[in-house]
Amino acid sequence: MNFQLEKYKGIHPGIILERLLAKKEIAQRPFAISIGEHPQTINAITKGRRNLNTALALKIEAALNLEEGALAFLQTYYEIAQIKKKALRTPNLSNLRKSLFWDTDISKINWDKQYKAIIQRVYERGNELEKKELETFYGPTKIRTALRNTERKPYTIYQNKQKI
Repeated sequence: MNFQLEKYKGIHPGIILERLLAKKEIAQRPFAISIGEHPQTINAITKGRRNLNTALALKIEAALNLEEGALAFLQTYYEIAQIKKKALRTPNLSNLRKSLFWDTDISKINWDKQYKAIIQRVYERGNELEKKELETFYGPTKIRTALRNTERKPYTIYQNKQKI
């Protein structure tokens, strides 16, 4: 089978595996048993909840007549995409206490999408170092915007010891 890898870069290999099994009309459970794996493992991979290791990728590729290394290649590119996604926009987490975000996993926060809640929380409960980190990361304009529509007032924003 000629497997076109370029168009699938960055996609979890489990999603591709699920599509291939559906296309060949193969159920996950019998497939897992036929290659000597637990059905739960294959299910977790096809749902994107578990990474695909190289040994298992080779077993699956052999069973489905795929090009050797195709799924391992996809797993590598998926991991690269995930690392780039995390590193793209993250403040210096060493300057933020994890206790500020007690109700969530700080490594999974979308710093761009949830900026209003983050800024409000840090300005409500954070110390000066944490506030300065957010000022460096977001800039004073975005911070003013996030704090303008909050019920708890007044928030004072300082930049270089000058009130903004």
